[in-house]
Amino acid sequence: MSLRARLLLAIAYPLVVAIIALAVPLTVNLHDRVEAEVREQASTQASLLAATVPELDAASLRELVRQGGERTGGRVVVTDRTGVVLADSEDAGAIGAGFGARPEIAAALAGRRFQEERSSSTLGTDLLATAVPVVRAGEPDGAVRITQDTRAVADATTRATTGIAAVSGIVLGAGLLLAAVLAAQLARPSRQLQAAAERLAVGDLQARAPETGAKEQRRVAVAFNDMAVRLGRLLDGQRAFVADASHQLRTPLTGMRLRLEEIRHADVPAAVREDADAAIAELDRLSRTVDELLVLSQAGERDAPAERLSLEAVLAETFDRWSAQAHAQGATLVLADGEPVTGVAAEADLHRALDVLVENALAYGGPGVTVTLRARPGAVEVLDDGPGPEPGEEDEVFDRFHRGSAARAGGSRTPGTGLGLAIARELAQRWGGAASLRRGPAGGAVATLEVPS
Repeated sequence: MSLRARLLLAIAYPLVVAIIALAVPLTVNLHDRVEAEVREQASTQASLLAATVPELDAASLRELVRQGGERTGGRVVVTDRTGVVLADSEDAGAIGAGFGARPEIAAALAGRRFQEERSSSTLGTDLLATAVPVVRAGEPDGAVRITQDTRAVADATTRATTGIAAVSGIVLGAGLLLAAVLAAQLARPSRQLQAAAERLAVGDLQARAPETGAKEQRRVAVAFNDMAVRLGRLLDGQRAFVADASHQLRTPLTGMRLRLEEIRHADVPAAVREDADAAIAELDRLSRTVDELLVLSQAGERDAPAERLSLEAVLAETFDRWSAQAHAQGATLVLADGEPVTGVAAEADLHRALDVLVENALAYGGPGVTVTLRARPGAVEVLDDGPGPEPGEEDEVFDRFHRGSAARAGGSRTPGTGLGLAIARELAQRWGGAASLRRGPAGGAVATLEVPS
């Protein structure tokens, strides 16, 4: 999970908890308040009607009952002391009907106030029934009943709850928007630092991170920039040292070789000439070591950009370069047929790494070795039918100055500095690949350069 997402979650979580902690109790309380208000309103309206009924004639009573029904949103019925209906806000045909057996009317005619929810079999719904007695001369002289559909109460509660949910949603949306803005601002310095680190990793030594954000983020950016400056100085010093050392070593080595050449061609005893030849061979080996150390020191720099290459074409060029050398050594170089395969690598680095693998195969494969060049999806391979690596030394041969069992078996006659495979691996890593060596199923060595596709 990204830093921005974590920050957004950290801000959103308490916000959601706070909204829920406020909205749920408020909704429950509002439901209770609405229900209590409906009950109180019905009871108050019934009491007012009951107090007014004794003073009204029949027409005024029917009008008052109609108005009461509109105000309460329910049905208002007034009966006499026997339970006979005198007025009905919804059903004029019910006038004269006997309601005395109904529990709420019976309770009111007995002088008691009544308010309960009950089911209506005729209407098929639940009703809130409120009834109060009509008192005349201190005695019950009739009843006022108000019945309301409980769904009206539920609708009122639902509307209030919907309003609370809408307000909560607006507050949550505004909070999340603000949290997203804050999270983006807090995460921006980290993304900028990451971008600078990635640029530095690919060799841009001028990459710097903006020193922005919180105090801790600015400190990290300052430390990163100081590290980049020091790293640039160290690499510049390394390059200068390698270049100077290469130049300073090559000059005396060239002079020594010329002097030994003069000795070898002079009129000297055969033993001296043999010593001169041996010394020249050692000088050549030392020169190769210097050159390979120079290549190895520069292998970590990404000078050549990676590009999409035809691996068959690269192997064909390698085959052309080494065919004559292989023939001169009595070896056989084979270019295997295969389907067209492409990969992404720095072309110069890939050729240099392949040269190392082919040179090793020819040098350590033994007399009459057959070396095969083969491309497959994601890699190029150099196979030989020589002795191959000993078990356990597949990784050791990539260490600098390590020479495998095949080189040691050949003694000083086997050329090499122990740096070739290390160079191949370093070069492969520049384009995101890798180099490996293993023993083939039927013996020999299989050297592989991974080339991302």
